[in-house]
Amino acid sequence: MTAADTSPDRPRRVRDPELHRRAILDAAARAFAERGYNRATVRDIARRAGVTHGLVLRHFGSKENLFLTAVPGTRSVDRFTEDSPELLAARIAREYVHRLEEPEGTDTFVALVRSAANDEQAAGQLYMAMQERANVIYRQLLSEYALEHRVPFLAALLVGVTFSRYVLRVGALADMSAERLTVDLTASVHALLYGDPEAGGPTEAASPADGDASTGAGTPADTG
Repeated sequence: MTAADTSPDRPRRVRDPELHRRAILDAAARAFAERGYNRATVRDIARRAGVTHGLVLRHFGSKENLFLTAVPGTRSVDRFTEDSPELLAARIAREYVHRLEEPEGTDTFVALVRSAANDEQAAGQLYMAMQERANVIYRQLLSEYALEHRVPFLAALLVGVTFSRYVLRVGALADMSAERLTVDLTASVHALLYGDPEAGGPTEAASPADGDASTGAGTPADTG
């Protein structure tokens, strides 16, 4: 061992798996947002995180798994099960708007929507994988009827809002304040999951699976 190796000025390499994991996720969020899913590479993400290519794959296994884990909604989705279903519509809307209004613009769902134009197959596979993860939570909160007949329309709503406000950046949705968007999106989420298309009122079929007729529910932010 040389004197340089033991010098107090020489930075010490810290082995901290959780620190590395967070650094990789942060780098992935930036890379996917800036370059889209197709153009972002694992090597570039590793370089941004200050780790090796092999370490990224050791933590996440593949670029697809890394993307899915880097999506903010995936990391926060379990919180939707902590509160009563009555608050879900408002929680979904607030979290969605908060995520996508971040000034850094690193939300990876925007990158997914953008990349759909360049690689429909890859974007479709990622979207379905996100939906499958979200459905694990939906089944704890909603009836099977809502899961089959309401949640797909909610997912489409959030994709459309993302495309209009955060990709094209034109039209009424793009011109709204974040506060107005949150209020109107909450109402739309509630209507999609709980509105009776014939009577205009709540429907039991869309109530939580435990049979408790609540006044609000939503789709985890994985979908948008």
